[in-house]
Amino acid sequence: MYFAQIKLKFSLFKLTIAKGTLITAADSPSSNSNAVHYLSKLYCRFGSQAVMMSTPARKRLMRDFKRLLHDPPEGINGAPYDINIMLWNAVIFGPDDTPWDGGTFKLTLQFTEHYPNRPPKVYFMSRMFHPNIYADGSISLDILQNEWRPIYDVASILISIQSLLCDPSTNSAANAEAARLFSENKCEYNRKVREIVEQSWTADCLCC
Repeated sequence: MYFAQIKLKFSLFKLTIAKGTLITAADSPSSNSNAVHYLSKLYCRFGSQAVMMSTPARKRLMRDFKRLLHDPPEGINGAPYDINIMLWNAVIFGPDDTPWDGGTFKLTLQFTEHYPNRPPKVYFMSRMFHPNIYADGSISLDILQNEWRPIYDVASILISIQSLLCDPSTNSAANAEAARLFSENKCEYNRKVREIVEQSWTADCLCC
């Protein structure tokens, strides 16, 4: 239902995630071209820096960035913040035909030089209501903890988080109320999720 709008916002967000801002004006055909051009320049700039500051973590993040730039999976995207390749902004769009449909959810990923041997710290910057998302935006997800493997990249992290939205675990809840409603009152749970979706269109971050 919302896929056309999502694709429109998705192309616009390619530009804004790298700049660390969110533009709410309508997209235009030239906006998508500008976004791709900007990210291509950003990739080249990071590539030049990687030659001077090449570490396994930074090389790997360059590879992750290249994949997202040229072949982003549907409904997700991300890019380094400004010129700091160790800090990323990302966006996840709510999956179609679910209570999350139409939502635009922003995240940050904080990497260390131990990547990819250790996972990044990932936080939702958007307000969320979900059994596995804490009040501070941190996420209870196995691949970000004890199930992490070096083969995982930024795309796989974001895909896993997107899947978690519709398939939460209530065994070790990060949000007790969300877990209770998900188990006992799905209608009320879905209503609260829809409120979060609507807030995601206007709210910029958890502090708003």
